[in-house]
Amino acid sequence: MSRLRLFLDPFLLLLIAMVVLASMVPAHGRGAQAVNIAADVGIVLLFFLHGAKLSREAIWNGARAWKLHLATLGTTFAAFPLLGLATQQIGALPATMRAGLLFLTLLPSTVQSSIAFTAIARGNVAAAVVSASFSNLLGIFLTPVLVALLMQGGGTAGMISLQSMEGIVLQLLLPFVIGHLMRPWIGGFVERHRTMLGRIDRTSILLIVYSAFSAAVVDGLWHKVSRAELALLTGVCVAMLIVVLLFSWALGRVLGFAREDAIVLQFCGSKKSLASGVPIAGVLFPASVVGPLILPLMLFHQIQLIACALLARHYGAEAEREEGTRNQEGSGEVNAV
Repeated sequence: MSRLRLFLDPFLLLLIAMVVLASMVPAHGRGAQAVNIAADVGIVLLFFLHGAKLSREAIWNGARAWKLHLATLGTTFAAFPLLGLATQQIGALPATMRAGLLFLTLLPSTVQSSIAFTAIARGNVAAAVVSASFSNLLGIFLTPVLVALLMQGGGTAGMISLQSMEGIVLQLLLPFVIGHLMRPWIGGFVERHRTMLGRIDRTSILLIVYSAFSAAVVDGLWHKVSRAELALLTGVCVAMLIVVLLFSWALGRVLGFAREDAIVLQFCGSKKSLASGVPIAGVLFPASVVGPLILPLMLFHQIQLIACALLARHYGAEAEREEGTRNQEGSGEVNAV
């Protein structure tokens, strides 16, 4: 069962269930208004909790292994967006899907799964914690800026408005800062109830997804997207992940990172956060656009979990073999003496 959970994220199944529910029973009229208000409240709560969870120590520690963290951030916020810009030339995909591909490349790294896979691979877990947390912290500021700079053309013009940028400040940045400033008083509660608060996080995201896809379905989403386009989108997501995994591996070799740090660069640099991407999209873009816009992100999320699970197991087994060989050599030397 644990192996199955590595390959198929239960949370993704819930996300798919929300998409199916929104497709069959989309929110209309006053119901849609109520769902939208609840989704906005969920976004505020989500980023308030993110701020409360992040310790100041983690922020300050981000500057220590600066070479590794700069390489990870460069992969996340520079190399990845270049891939996203390249996908804008795929004319066989609708403009909104292309915008979704670009949007996912502008997002920060995941936290929990990046750390978990680094641990399985016998990498530098402490550095992974700092790198992933630092990426998420910077993503709250950098992602909206990159969206404003890179997503004004190619079918995305008009999606982003001054009101959207105000929403980023009021719904994302302000709750995050308030949550972080309140950490001295509520930090203990947050640490003791991580499981419960994690469920609140996920419930908020599910609500946002239902709200987004309801609006998209009412706008005729499934009449505009074909199976061939979905298949092509999946292929593009797989290709993007392969490219960034190879790039991050090669970059680690060029920079001379130890094996443990190279694993951090690969796992933290190649992953994109669904937990951050869904609420940011909900704030930045019109409701009718959010559904198709986050389709690439939902696909990429599952693909990256499967690929990184395979890589983590491979690296972990490799480390065990090397450790076993060293132990045998050490015992042989002792016996010889």
